[in-house]
Amino acid sequence: MTSFETGERRRRSPGFLIGLTLIALLLFAGFCALGAWQVQRLGWKRDLIARVDARVHAAPVPAPARATRDDEYRRVTATGTFLHDHSTLVQATTVHGAGYWVLTPLRQPGGAVLLVNRGFVPPAAKTDFDRPQGQIRVTGLLRLTEPGGGFLRANDPAADRWYSRDIAAIAAARRLAPAITSYFIDAQADSRSGSRLPIGGLTVIRFPNNHLQYAITWFALAIMTVGAYIIVLRQTAPDRRT
Repeated sequence: MTSFETGERRRRSPGFLIGLTLIALLLFAGFCALGAWQVQRLGWKRDLIARVDARVHAAPVPAPARATRDDEYRRVTATGTFLHDHSTLVQATTVHGAGYWVLTPLRQPGGAVLLVNRGFVPPAAKTDFDRPQGQIRVTGLLRLTEPGGGFLRANDPAADRWYSRDIAAIAAARRLAPAITSYFIDAQADSRSGSRLPIGGLTVIRFPNNHLQYAITWFALAIMTVGAYIIVLRQTAPDRRT
């Protein structure tokens, strides 16, 4: 070891070591807190996935008058008459390519109206799809409104361009309010429809779950902070050799 290196080490002041320790402690505590938070998020996400899976596979229940976040993806059923003249086409991308969701109001016997996403149609068939008449029974997944637009574009009711299933905006544009629910139904596929349009049952249920990887990353950074602190501390310790 050269005398220059020894001198450099001995010139480290106590204030430097105190500051170094405080910074290391703050970083270590911060990374551990973030790691613990991600572990909590992991438990929450797994519970959410389990609850949604239970709703999706449960027997359908009558469509409620109102819905909350706890009702999303619940299987529901409703009976009524489709108001085909008030249908709305919402831009969509599915396994069948780009096209539109067909959202049609369903007037129930009591007078309440709810929107039903009957399924997907390609651009070439945006005006050529099945329009069943009379009393219809719909079964599907309850979905909450999607305000604000989609595909990085805002809905344009005046031009009748829709990029998300915004219940309030669609109801206002089609003059359906206030007799309309705060949610819509993603209709399940109808085995009797054959190859007819719209194509139902295309709901994608996917919850990103990267919390375990994030937790490992934060805890790894905490361990690296300890390692770096020890290395720097050794390099800054006075050389006691004569």
